[in-house]
Amino acid sequence: MQTSVVKAINELLSNKEPFIQALQKNIATVFNGEKDNATDDIDSKLEELQQQLLVQARSKNDYEDVADEIYRLRELKQNALVENAEREGKRQRIAEMTDFLNEQSCELEEYDEQLVRRLIEKVTIYNSDLTIEFKSGIERQIEM
Repeated sequence: MQTSVVKAINELLSNKEPFIQALQKNIATVFNGEKDNATDDIDSKLEELQQQLLVQARSKNDYEDVADEIYRLRELKQNALVENAEREGKRQRIAEMTDFLNEQSCELEEYDEQLVRRLIEKVTIYNSDLTIEFKSGIERQIEM
């Protein structure tokens, strides 16, 4: 299996232009298509609702709807922060992969565990071949 992983990496290194173009397309998608969710609007709405909640509670009015909206907005904010962090991680992996490809001038001669962990997301084993998925989203199928 290690030989097949080295082979997949070397295939990319020997013909890296299409791979770099795919990475650049992925970068454009990550930066343009999936913009980070701003939480400023949610924060200001939360502050406003918290003030409403205090007013409602002091006047002994029903404040359940306001509290429910606060919980809903907090969940929205948390989800936005998680999505932003995931996108940032993806941006970083794509940038690392691009840097590696641009720096690499020769083929790998032997299996390098640290490099494989850095570049490869997963390896799926079938009867007679492997599918190697790089962290950039690119896949290579290698016969064993």
